Amino acid sequence: MGQASSNEAFHHAHSFSGDQQIVFLPLHGLVWLAASLPSLWPPPQPLVLPQPKAQLRPALNRTHRNYSLTSAEAPLKRKSIGAAPTGRLNHEPLNIEDVFIAVKTTRKYHRSRLELLLQTWISQAKRQTYIFTDGEDKELQLKTGIHLINTNCSAAHTRQALCCKMSVEYDKFIESQKKWFCHVDDDNYVLLPSLLLLLSSYHHSQDVYLGRPSLDHPIEAPEKVSVQFWFATGGAGFCISRGLALKMSPWASLGNFISTAEKIRLPDDCTIGYIIEALLEVKLTHTLLFHSHLENLRKLPFETVLKQVTLSYGGFENKRNVVSMVGRFSLAEDPTRFKTVHCLLYPETDWCSKVKLILVTERL
Repeated sequence: MGQASSNEAFHHAHSFSGDQQIVFLPLHGLVWLAASLPSLWPPPQPLVLPQPKAQLRPALNRTHRNYSLTSAEAPLKRKSIGAAPTGRLNHEPLNIEDVFIAVKTTRKYHRSRLELLLQTWISQAKRQTYIFTDGEDKELQLKTGIHLINTNCSAAHTRQALCCKMSVEYDKFIESQKKWFCHVDDDNYVLLPSLLLLLSSYHHSQDVYLGRPSLDHPIEAPEKVSVQFWFATGGAGFCISRGLALKMSPWASLGNFISTAEKIRLPDDCTIGYIIEALLEVKLTHTLLFHSHLENLRKLPFETVLKQVTLSYGGFENKRNVVSMVGRFSLAEDPTRFKTVHCLLYPETDWCSKVKLILVTERL
C-alpha cells in the first residue's frame, strides 16, 4: 500500500455519540504514526551543565571577590594596589576587639604549649583569640572558656593538614566581621600593645599584608609560566587587612584554599603569599617586628624586646634559642622567657606579683 492509502486510513473515522470520533488504524497506519511522531515533537532543549570555576590566575587589573565590604568599610582609593597608605587615611583608631587572632596548634601540644599561652598573652585577649586545633578538649575549654575550634583536620604535620587548618581560619575570620586577621603559631608570644600600634598605622579597608619572610629571596610557584612571590612565614605570624582578605575569597573561601594549595603544592603560609602577591598583585610589607624560632633570637637587643609584635623560642633541638631577658624567673623556671616578658608588660598579673613577693622575702 502506498503513502496515499496510508493517509486515507489515518483519516478514516466513524461517527460516535455526537461530535466525538474514534479513529481506527490498521497495523501499517500505526507503523507510519510511530515514524512520524518524532518530527511532531518540539526540538530538545540543550543540557545545562555546571560552569567551571574561575581560572586561578586573574586577568591584570581585575578585582575578584565573592564578599563585599559594608558601606562603613568602603575601600579607600589608593595610587596602586599594594602601595603604602597615603595622607590622613593611613591610620585608624583601633582596639583589641577589632582583631581576630588565630592560633594554630595540635592536640598533643594543648598542655605543653597552649597552657603557657593561656597563662600569658591570651589571658589579655581571650575573646579575640581563636585556637584552631585537630582534636576535642572539653576539659580545657570548660576550664578556660576560650574559643577552641576543632577543625577536624589531620594531626599530621603535612602540607594538606596545615592548609586544611588555614582554610578554616580564613572562613572563621570572614564570619567574624573583624577588621584584621592575624595568624600565629602555638610557640609565639603576641605583644598586644605593639600589635595594635602596628595595625593602627594602616586602614583595614586597604590592601595590607604584614609579616616577615624566613627567606632572603622570593620563591617560585610551579606554574606553566614561572611565578615568583614573597610570603610571610607562619611561624613568626602575619596580619591581613579585611579589605584584602575579602579579595582573596575566590581562592581561599569555602575550601578553595585547599584547592589552591594543591595546585601549587606549597604549604599554608606560602599559599597565602601566592594568593596575595602572585594573584592579587599586592606586595608583602616586610617587617622585622615578627619573630620565629628559625632566627637567632638571642641577637635581639634586650631594650627592643618589648617593642616587638611576636616572639618565639627554639624547639627541642635548640632550647637555648630564646630572647635574652633578665627578670623574675630563672631560665630553668621560664625556659621560653614568655613569663618574664609577660610580667614586664603586665606587672599587675597576680602570679607576677607573687613571684616578686617571694623574691623580696628571700632577700630579707
